[in-house]
Amino acid sequence: MAKTSNQYRPDYTVPTGWVIEERLAAQGLSHAELARRCGRSPKLISEIIAGKAPVEPKTALQLERVLGIDASVLLGIESHYQLHQARESESKDAAAIEAWVKSFPVQELVKRGAFEKPKSPSATASALLSFFGVGSIEAWQAKYGAANVAYRHSPSFESDEFALATWLRLTETKAASQTVADYSESNFKQALHKVRELTGDPIESSLPKAISLFNGAGVALALVKPLPKVRLSGAAWWLAPGKPLVALSARHKTDDHLWFSLFHEAAHILLHSKKSVFLDGTNGEVDGVEAEANQWATDFLVPKAAWGHFARIGDYSEGNIRMFAEDQGIAPGILVGRLQHEKRLQWNKLNGLKVKLKWVEK
Repeated sequence: MAKTSNQYRPDYTVPTGWVIEERLAAQGLSHAELARRCGRSPKLISEIIAGKAPVEPKTALQLERVLGIDASVLLGIESHYQLHQARESESKDAAAIEAWVKSFPVQELVKRGAFEKPKSPSATASALLSFFGVGSIEAWQAKYGAANVAYRHSPSFESDEFALATWLRLTETKAASQTVADYSESNFKQALHKVRELTGDPIESSLPKAISLFNGAGVALALVKPLPKVRLSGAAWWLAPGKPLVALSARHKTDDHLWFSLFHEAAHILLHSKKSVFLDGTNGEVDGVEAEANQWATDFLVPKAAWGHFARIGDYSEGNIRMFAEDQGIAPGILVGRLQHEKRLQWNKLNGLKVKLKWVEK
């Protein structure tokens, strides 16, 4: 029969310094006098009494001779105190790790093949840190946390912090698999004109061609399925000097939103700071930078003069929209989306001209 033993493990302990302090008071000795008699520095004795420095065996022997407290008793108290502190620290660390892990869409990452299903919170934390390419939770917070002012540049900072960071990292990893040339602004502008011509083609062929055109101009283009709690149509930022990234989520699942988001994010690359992460998708107010990107994309898709003429005629029938779209060389759904946005057309009208998008699981 296996023997059981009872362990005395109180949920409290006292530092060895308390015991020393009591004996000093009883003997009328000061910290400085104790230090002098032990042949140790006053700083060390003060730190031992304050619980900031441990009692080593050599020091315990010296204290035994001066104070009359058995060295083994002092070391026993010290050992118990240090063990208790270690348990407390480990418990707090484990709780913090578990809380951090629960903040992420782990099941979704496993489903998408980011890593295999972990077997414990600590294993999950390790997998997440590897996925993000950082060595600690503190490092993750510094790079991806809400404290990162780069995210704050955009008024669309309304997504869940952890889900947003996860989606951005997914786009980074997808971009890393692309072969991208050195960035050239002139080549990028030329590529955007060619991509504009692709908007009327089937998405199955036009999107891969758009990615190739972007890559040839030095820009990564990643389309990543949105995550729950991420209210985002797209994002743009520079991964490093000379390495811009445009990321799309196809959140609204129609071609007009997808293409407008692409040109909106491209505008950020061409016009705005290389130190900010631009997040597109807010339902709130639009700041000056976002408004500028909106206007650039709007005018790039349909030049002002052409749109002004079309709007003055005011014929927004399906036939006229198709004819104008063909004349401009763009998808008719883009025109429908703009007419609806400008309230020239009701939101429930002519949506059949838009191409509905659907994610296909692989």
